[in-house]
Amino acid sequence: MTLDSQQICFGLNPQLDQQSLSCFLQLAGRQEFADFLSQRLSEQEIHAFVDFFTGILKRNLSEEEYHRLFLQDEHHHHHPVEKG
Repeated sequence: MTLDSQQICFGLNPQLDQQSLSCFLQLAGRQEFADFLSQRLSEQEIHAFVDFFTGILKRNLSEEEYHRLFLQDEHHHHHPVEKG
């Protein structure tokens, strides 16, 4: 089920929370909104947001998922560091 913005609701059950968060993230990711909000945030707010969001990504995505799903980099390949 896909929600529209009027159906976003948190706290009733895990499934609705997940659907609402998906819709919320899609709304936040629209170019016009992202450009507008980024101009309103202080440098401190920008850093706090990036630190919080990247922490969530690091805890919940593998490196491959991060590159494929978040960065949309289908050609990224993990190259292990060679021990010398």
